[in-house]
Amino acid sequence: MTNLITQLLEELGPGHMASTAYDTAWAARLGEIEPEISNHSLCWLAENQLPDGSWGAPAPLYYHDRVLSTLAAMIALTYHGRREHDKAQIEKGRLALEQIVGNATTGLQADPNGATVGFEMIAPVLAEEAERLGLIKNQRDRILGRLSQMRAKKLAYLQGKTINRCVTMAFSAEMAGSDGQHMLDIENLQESNGSVGTSPSATAYFAAYIRPGDPPALNYLRKVINPDGGMPNVAPFDVFETAWALWNLSLIPGLNYTEKLKSHLEFLSNTWEPKRGVAFSTAYSVKDSDDTVVTYNALLRFGIEKDLASVLAYEEEDHFRCFDLEANPSISTNIHILDAFLHAGFGRNNASVQKVLGFLHRSRDRQFPFWADKWHASPYYATAHAIIACAGVENELVAESVEWILKTQNRSGAWGAYLPTAEETAYALQALWVWDQKAGRVPRSALLNGARWLKENLDLPYPPLWIGKCLYSPTLVVRSAVISALALTG
Repeated sequence: MTNLITQLLEELGPGHMASTAYDTAWAARLGEIEPEISNHSLCWLAENQLPDGSWGAPAPLYYHDRVLSTLAAMIALTYHGRREHDKAQIEKGRLALEQIVGNATTGLQADPNGATVGFEMIAPVLAEEAERLGLIKNQRDRILGRLSQMRAKKLAYLQGKTINRCVTMAFSAEMAGSDGQHMLDIENLQESNGSVGTSPSATAYFAAYIRPGDPPALNYLRKVINPDGGMPNVAPFDVFETAWALWNLSLIPGLNYTEKLKSHLEFLSNTWEPKRGVAFSTAYSVKDSDDTVVTYNALLRFGIEKDLASVLAYEEEDHFRCFDLEANPSISTNIHILDAFLHAGFGRNNASVQKVLGFLHRSRDRQFPFWADKWHASPYYATAHAIIACAGVENELVAESVEWILKTQNRSGAWGAYLPTAEETAYALQALWVWDQKAGRVPRSALLNGARWLKENLDLPYPPLWIGKCLYSPTLVVRSAVISALALTG
């Protein structure tokens, strides 16, 4: 176990993420502007078309992800696919696209965690482009057509306002399409690393349509392309990767305080801005409460205290927001904030603690004792973190959730909302171990069976369960949870 922890700490840094079809498809559009990136991206799309002809996460099937990824890939191949193989893939993709679009109304509503980031603004842009290319029928009266009407209203509302690097919408700048480019504050849109919102897809859009061939944007894309030729959903995400990984490791009693661990703690501590906190990346201008509070929690668990004013700055009337102007609050963010308050010594009757507790009571699933969050496709993520935060302090809120986790363990010992995964099994084991230590007894067999399965499946590829503009997997964040769970239960 020591070797696994040492290796993880050595690898932590800019952020490691598997390639996504959505972002890779936007990079493929660069064509003659940057042939090398475009060709690598086209090859990746060719190698990663799913058996049914669509693109996106192979599993789980999350409809928002599949719609955007397939539309984006088909458009890119139509523009720049030159090989016979590309043409065959386009035809196969066309059949898949017809089925996906035809079932969009029920499919999108079935996604339990709601829309991917910026979906209501991005999907209409891609759908209208696909219509013009003859890839899909007119969507006027279907859900994608109705989304187009909603987007038009939002564009009208934003008239006179501009999007720069300090606004969250920069992350989804491609939603401007060809008709909304007036919203972009072009001179102040890029980050210092040349990216737009540290997003490969937004940056590729910028380099293809806003400032064709922009050198800083292209240099950024060259740096973040994965070895397999695809693009991640976001890069870099050094703060997010480090904070979540150290938080997972902080659960391990008696963790060896190595020089490498110390250097990561110093990095997080030095990144912190009093009264503002942190962003998910040192290259990103927009700070948020989730990265701020997980960084706070990770540092505090290792004995480094930062100002809670940076967290309290996100307080709303009945919850804590993650970003300014967000459409709906994040449940996991509020769970992490509750964790911070309780570990900082806030009493149960503290007004801010009561606010979060009330929000969590209201937001729990009405049929089952778990929480589903907009940043993660699995209920085990938010629910496990709620149990870890509340165990021994607010047991009543999460006791039924502990029973739910125990009841949903597979015979193999694993857990998974869609299919058994190492990530979800790790979350379940972390939560059960903490509950067993602080609140109530957990059957030893549940921990042992889960740990045995996890050891046997330690190195399998991790399915993308995190929700951005598409589903993605922050590899080392997931691996840190797996290592943490094995250290606790092994």
